[in-house]
Amino acid sequence: MLRVGTGFDVHQLVSGRDLIMGGVKVPHNKGLLGHSDADVLLHAITDAVLGALALGDIGQWFPDTKEEFKGANSVKLLQHVLDSKYLKDWHLVNLDCTIIAQEPKLAAYLPSMRQVIAKLFNVTINEVSIKATTFEKMGSLGRSEGIAAQANLMLQNTTLEK
Repeated sequence: MLRVGTGFDVHQLVSGRDLIMGGVKVPHNKGLLGHSDADVLLHAITDAVLGALALGDIGQWFPDTKEEFKGANSVKLLQHVLDSKYLKDWHLVNLDCTIIAQEPKLAAYLPSMRQVIAKLFNVTINEVSIKATTFEKMGSLGRSEGIAAQANLMLQNTTLEK
């Protein structure tokens, strides 16, 4: 059995925060504002996983009203979902992501992001695609007011196939 999921996230860029994307610290004069570390890429991926299995969304699993998630590392949040009982028989077939950021330029950091994510899913880097694009200076993303990410993935149930 195969299931497909999609996720989307967007956060505002602000001064005084580290910029974390795909579990990687990206040098920049601003970071993303959020209750956790605001890693838009991992949040979109987490929502894609949850959506594929109709398990709600990241806000239901890790509400921003809970103090325990303040400043949370999004790698750990995604790992918690992947380690849950709901995912025990599911394996990532492929993941395709797009980060939308006018700045900073991300090409040099994409391989590291792919490695972090492949390790989380226990797959090779070949199953994880991450692309970056700009918003062509249009709208709030084009004015560098924020960064967005989109993720699409396919999961396969390893027990139902037998």
